[in-house]
Amino acid sequence: MSKNSTRAHLCEAICKKVGLSRSDSTVLVELVLKEIIESLERGERVKLSSFGSFQVREKRARIGRNPKTGEPASISARRVIKFKPSPILKRQLTPEP
Repeated sequence: MSKNSTRAHLCEAICKKVGLSRSDSTVLVELVLKEIIESLERGERVKLSSFGSFQVREKRARIGRNPKTGEPASISARRVIKFKPSPILKRQLTPEP
């Protein structure tokens, strides 16, 4: 089994667990992902209960350093996506002692 979960894996899981056809499962996955992307583009926070939340964060321009040479390097302003897992997801992923 692959260590990466892909759109195809998600579509196949929906197909098996929900009983939708492969094409309907693919459409469903694509619609959900498209809605998440469009919400983030609008600057909205996407909160999925029991999973976590996605948020676009603005990072300002700054001067960094090239790790190999130590030379100063200009890092441009950019938008990044931040994911914060829910406490429920954190608990599920943390092994019990």
